[in-house]
Amino acid sequence: MLRALVPADAESLRRHADDEAVWRNLFEGFPRPYTLEAAQEWCGPERDELFGLVWGIEVEHNVVGCIGLRPDHAGLRCNAEIGYWLGQAFWRRGIASEALDLVTHWAWAMRPELTRLYAPIFAWNEGSQAVARKAGYTLEAHLPQSAIKAGRVIDRVQYAAYRRNVV
Repeated sequence: MLRALVPADAESLRRHADDEAVWRNLFEGFPRPYTLEAAQEWCGPERDELFGLVWGIEVEHNVVGCIGLRPDHAGLRCNAEIGYWLGQAFWRRGIASEALDLVTHWAWAMRPELTRLYAPIFAWNEGSQAVARKAGYTLEAHLPQSAIKAGRVIDRVQYAAYRRNVV
């Protein structure tokens, strides 16, 4: 289901990412159009550490989306941001919720310093909010006029999951 991205994933990644519906629900900076060159660069071994850990979401041996975990720094290093996207052809199948659940459990197990995971989502993106709820995240904040998308100031919501106390 989740695996490291490899250069051979570039064409599948490009095909699913170069979709207006996918781009509309992602933050600025996501390439548009999503070219094969962008996909090859993303799947290559050299990637900026600012992006954190990224896995490809695999369905039938093809990468159809990505999910990433980016730990915060300094005094907020006990938090990490999770971002995810999935090709439109695979929406509403529970695939993204399963991927989010896997990364959440991985983070709790492998990053003991983390106590909170959060996912910033555009307020209109009901599908991504449903993914977060299904994976056990709860609405933490409504942030009016807190992001810019395609030149428009828009609202974001933030969902979060907290590490359960271990006794």
